[in-house]
Amino acid sequence: MSVRLHFLRHGETQSSQSGSFCGILDLDLTPEGHDMAADFARAYRALRWEAAYCSPLRRALDTALPLCDALGLSVQRRDGLREIAYGAWEGMTQEAVNAQFHDDYVRWLADPGWNAPNGGERGVDVARRSAAVLDEILYRHRAGDVLVVSHKATIRIMLCSLLGIDFGRYRDRIDAPVASLAVVEMTDRGPLLRRLADRAHLRDTLRARPGT
Repeated sequence: MSVRLHFLRHGETQSSQSGSFCGILDLDLTPEGHDMAADFARAYRALRWEAAYCSPLRRALDTALPLCDALGLSVQRRDGLREIAYGAWEGMTQEAVNAQFHDDYVRWLADPGWNAPNGGERGVDVARRSAAVLDEILYRHRAGDVLVVSHKATIRIMLCSLLGIDFGRYRDRIDAPVASLAVVEMTDRGPLLRRLADRAHLRDTLRARPGT
């Protein structure tokens, strides 16, 4: 057997509904976000999970807990899985950032791997800290299913790193809608993407909700 990494983005928040930047802001899930977490737990509780790793931010923890509580699985929090820090842009819409930080915003859009939001993190910084967590997971677990609950930018950067995609293109090449799942199997030929942006576990009304 090989190890399969299940990358789950947290459920809906007010920020994912509004489209504002939310990195280190520690937001709660909306009621629908909690329903998304419950739907994932129902759909995936039959797997024989080896472990669950999670960002320490509440929106990620509250997404992981329904499955972990149902199975008696401990949640292992790792700071390296937290969301990218957006610095001065936290809580702002893209339109507001463009108006207030236009030149920096344009540079960030062109290459977020090597350009940071004002006072925030570059994609390369997230790649380095999240890679340390992935290395730990792959050292500790050589087979089976491992859950990794994190955030939109962080998941996309981890997927780029695993799949050999320039992580400066994470916003252009990888999709990770709210409460979606990506699965990467670590084969003898390297990481193999099995699933991407999968939301089949959500009820129809939740899949149809707008948001980023």
